[in-house]
Amino acid sequence: MLLYVNSKHWGVFIMLKFVDNIRSKPAGGIILLFVSIQIVAIIGGLLYPDSFRYLNPANIAVLLKSMSALGIMAIGVGILMITGEFDLSVGTLYTFCAIVTATVVKEYAMSPYFAMLVGVFVGMLAGVMHASIVNRFTIPSFIVTLGAMLLWKGATLLYHGAKSLRYKYESATYKTVLTGDIGVVDASFLWFLGVGAIFYFVLHHHKIGNHFYAVGGNPEAAVAIGINPKRVKLIAFMIAGGCAALSGVVAMSRVGSVQPGGGLGLELEAIAACVIGGCALMGGRGSIIGIMLGTALIYTIQDLLLLLRAPGFYFDMFVGGLIVIAAVTNVVIRKRI
Repeated sequence: MLLYVNSKHWGVFIMLKFVDNIRSKPAGGIILLFVSIQIVAIIGGLLYPDSFRYLNPANIAVLLKSMSALGIMAIGVGILMITGEFDLSVGTLYTFCAIVTATVVKEYAMSPYFAMLVGVFVGMLAGVMHASIVNRFTIPSFIVTLGAMLLWKGATLLYHGAKSLRYKYESATYKTVLTGDIGVVDASFLWFLGVGAIFYFVLHHHKIGNHFYAVGGNPEAAVAIGINPKRVKLIAFMIAGGCAALSGVVAMSRVGSVQPGGGLGLELEAIAACVIGGCALMGGRGSIIGIMLGTALIYTIQDLLLLLRAPGFYFDMFVGGLIVIAAVTNVVIRKRI
């Protein structure tokens, strides 16, 4: 009889064991949540294909295209959060660097590839400035980058004004690389995956990644084993600034224009994606896969609510609640550890 019961329920046992193994991973919680929502959405799309068009190729294309800019930015913000710091200026830096890129092409007739490098360099330079102030005067990064957010917002208006800027370039290759598509997969989404793959290696398979975790988890212990927290935070701020600039350039290239106020609010969405993806608010915990899935989850929920014709504030309520739950979960996990 025992053998019969065991053979009857072996599938359930294996499934529970599999779920438990996933939950034990750094991004286990967000993986299970994301997969669960996808299963429900796919079932709904199969049962009601006419009224709930989640599986419609056009809907999938828009969904993948939408998450790329925020996803690239969130990767940089997440790495910085792992070191225990924040950057609230990435939204306005996103816009400023995109406008710098566009003007380099328009006014100086430079290659769009070179202009992209200039824009990313400006973002990294801004990150160096933020880190230098934080490290030199030991001011909380929240305060420093809050001021920087207003600084880059003003710099955008001073540099270009309040009008939108068209982004024109002659390179057909650049257009393919930045705005092309393979079926429903847009080039910008491939950039998101590429950036994620690069920083997955950096964070999880390189010693600098271990330094990020060490500095965010216990700065005193990091110093004791020979790690320089100021240097590590400088690198993290540079990555955050560079990713913000790259996301702005990718988004601008896809749309063909940039609005001076287009990046406002993205910094909070990026932090939300990181927190939902498992990054601890106090640093020392997080993963690239979690950050990417956190971004995907935000846009998936937004897409589902739009398909269900729900009021817009439902999205804000859900994401806000999810952030609080994720933050509480992080604190509970940290206490147990």
